[in-house]
Amino acid sequence: MSKEDNAKKGWRDIPIGGLITESGNAEKYHTGSWRIKRPLWSREKCIQCLFCWAYCPDLAIEVEDGLVIGVDYAHCKGCGICANQCPAQALEMISEDKSDVNDDKAEVDHEKKTE
Repeated sequence: MSKEDNAKKGWRDIPIGGLITESGNAEKYHTGSWRIKRPLWSREKCIQCLFCWAYCPDLAIEVEDGLVIGVDYAHCKGCGICANQCPAQALEMISEDKSDVNDDKAEVDHEKKTE
């Protein structure tokens, strides 16, 4: 490594904030810890219209073979757009501190669906 590589970058060398400098980088950042509410998905109420998937700005609605299978809580920011767009009310925004849904349960539901 050269001395130039080790030198601190000046303000002109740092990319402007808010710019996406490489495509597809959002998957690297788990932003789910930002939210105060999360969508609780009901398999029983879901009519598989995929409105939630189409409107989710974070691609946090998990779809497999054209069917909703759950929510990617690692990327969901809790904006509630999915719940507002759902005509069947299959998504309910609940407080993040509720213990009736967590990431472990989501993984278990996903495993049941794919078995």
